[in-house]
Amino acid sequence: MGGEPGACAPLVSYVAMRAILDAINAGASGADIAATAIPESYRAAFVRREDVAMFEGLSSSEKDPRLSIHVGDVAVPDLAPDEVYVAVMASSVNFNTVWSSIFEPMPTFTFLDRLAKTSIYGRRHATDRHVMGSDAAGVVLRAGPAVDNFKPGDRVVIHCNYVDDQDPSAHDDSMLASNQLIWGFETNFGGLGELAVVRANQLMPKPAHLTWEESAVNALVNSTAYRMIVSKNGADMRQGQRVLIWGATGGLGGYAVQHVLNGGGIPIGVVSSQKRASILADMGVEAIVDRNAAGYKFWKDEFTQDESEWRRFGKDLRAVAGDDPDIVFEHPGRETMGASVFACKRGGMIITCAATSGYVIQYDNRHLWMKLKTIKGSHFANYREAWEANDLVRSGKVVPVLSRVFSLDDVGEAVWQVQRNLHEGKIGVLCLAEGEGGGIEDPELRERVGEQRLNLFRRYDT
Repeated sequence: MGGEPGACAPLVSYVAMRAILDAINAGASGADIAATAIPESYRAAFVRREDVAMFEGLSSSEKDPRLSIHVGDVAVPDLAPDEVYVAVMASSVNFNTVWSSIFEPMPTFTFLDRLAKTSIYGRRHATDRHVMGSDAAGVVLRAGPAVDNFKPGDRVVIHCNYVDDQDPSAHDDSMLASNQLIWGFETNFGGLGELAVVRANQLMPKPAHLTWEESAVNALVNSTAYRMIVSKNGADMRQGQRVLIWGATGGLGGYAVQHVLNGGGIPIGVVSSQKRASILADMGVEAIVDRNAAGYKFWKDEFTQDESEWRRFGKDLRAVAGDDPDIVFEHPGRETMGASVFACKRGGMIITCAATSGYVIQYDNRHLWMKLKTIKGSHFANYREAWEANDLVRSGKVVPVLSRVFSLDDVGEAVWQVQRNLHEGKIGVLCLAEGEGGGIEDPELRERVGEQRLNLFRRYDT
C-alpha cells in the first residue's frame, strides 16, 4: 500500500472490494470484517494536479466540474495509529467539492502540500490525485492501535473536522485549533470513493433507521447549522427569536430550519421559487419570502448595492414575521451580505459560515455599528457539536434533506448540479452500495419518524 496501483491491481482490488461488500451485505461479524483483505487500490472521484490550470481565464460560472473530475483507481494509503479504514457505502456532495473541482479559491493541492510538511503520515496526502468528499457513511474495516472507541464492523458516519489534539490550541474548541482542517477538502482520501481514511475522532454512530444514502448527507451541513444556530459558539438561539435563513431549502438551510423549529424559534425562510416555498410550508414554516417573485435587485451593478432594495426586503420580512430577524443565518456571501446586515434587528447577529456567491463581500458599516449589530464567523463544528447534531438525526428529531442520489461514476454531474443550484436539499452519492434503500437496521423507528417526513425533499425534487 501507499504507492500507485500496478497494472493488475484494479482487478485484484475489485475482488477484494467485492468480498468486503458481500461481508457487509451479509451482516458479517466484526471479526469477519476484520479478516477481509484490504485492497491495494480503490475507485474514487478525484481531481488531478496536472489540471489545475485548465480553467484559467474563465469565470466561476463557466468552469465545469464534469471536465475536471475523474473516477478511477487510486492507491490505498498506509494507516496511521489513530486512523481507521472505512468501507464507504455512500457519500454526498457539498459546496467545497465544487470549489475543489474548479480549483477555487486556490487549487486544493496547495493544502495537501502544506499538510505533507507536518509529519510522516502527513506526507501521504501530497499525491497528484486529490480524492474529494467531506461526508460518508460506511463500515469500519480496520482500526489503528491508538483507536479506542470504534472497531471493525461498526457502522459509522464521518464528520469532516480533521484536527490533531496534540496542539494546545485544539482544546476547549477544536475549531479554533491552529492545525484544524476540513477532511476531503484540505486533506486527501475523502468520502467520494469506495474507501476512506479518517481519524477516529471523526467517527460517529450511523443512524440505525436511515439508509446509507440518507445517513451520508447529514454530517457536514447538519453539524454546521447546529453550531451556527444552537451552540454557544454560534448564535445560541433562544425560544421566540426570529431567524432569517437564506436558501432555506438548500443543504444548509434545510437543517437550519429544523434546528430553529426544534428550539422554539421562528424561522423566516428565503427561497427562490414557489416549489421551494411549498417545501418550507410542509416543514412547518409560516414566514416565507420568495425572493424571485419579489424580484429583489440588491446590486445596481457589479460595484454598487441598492439600499432601497434592502429596505423593501426588510419591509417584506416584517410583513411575514412581525418584526426584524434577531439572527441572520448567512451563507451566500457577496450577493446577500449587504441586505443581511441591513435587515438584522438592532442588536442582532449575522452569523456566517460560507460565501457561495462570492467571498469578497460589501456592506454599509453604518448599519452595523450604529445599531449595535454583530457579524460572527462560524466554521463547521467541533466533535461535541457534531456528535450532538448526529444524535438529533439518530433520534429522528432531525431528518435528512436528501433530494437526489447519483452513482460514483456520475459524481461529476452531481457536483455540476450543486454548482448550478439545480437541486433541493442535498445530493447523495452511492459508492460501494449497489442501490438505494440499504442499511436500515431499525425499521420501527423509521416507521415512527414517517416516510413522508423522510422523503419530503425527494417528493418535491422532480
